[in-house]
This record gives sequence, structure tokens and C-alpha cells, in this order.
Amino acid sequence: MRNGVRAWLVSRQVRDDTGMTTAEYAMGTLAACAFATALFKVVTSDTVSSALESVIGKALNAQF
Repeated sequence: MRNGVRAWLVSRQVRDDTGMTTAEYAMGTLAACAFATALFKVVTSDTVSSALESVIGKALNAQF
């Protein structure tokens, strides 16, 4: 075996990243879903909902 081929084979055995991008996409999707769920729970809570209604009501009733 030539030295170049042997070096390529050794480097492939050391740096084999097969499936790594799939795992990264899965973890990113899972994190995004968890964040969206937490944000949904916060925004739809009674406290935040009433605060948003108050802010929007004041903005619509503002005098120009």
C-alpha cells in the first residue's frame, strides 16, 4: 500500500463523522420545540395575556 493511501485510510478511521449532522439536526429541532412550548405557555398565561391586552388597549386609545 502506498503512503498516501495508508494516510487517507488512517485519517478516515480517526475522523469518521457518519450521521453526525442528523444528530445535530435532531437536537436542534428538539431544542426549538422545547423553547416554542415554553414560550407558548408563558404568552398564554393569565398574567402575560392581561398585560398584553392592557398594553394594546392603551396603544389603541392613545390621543394623537
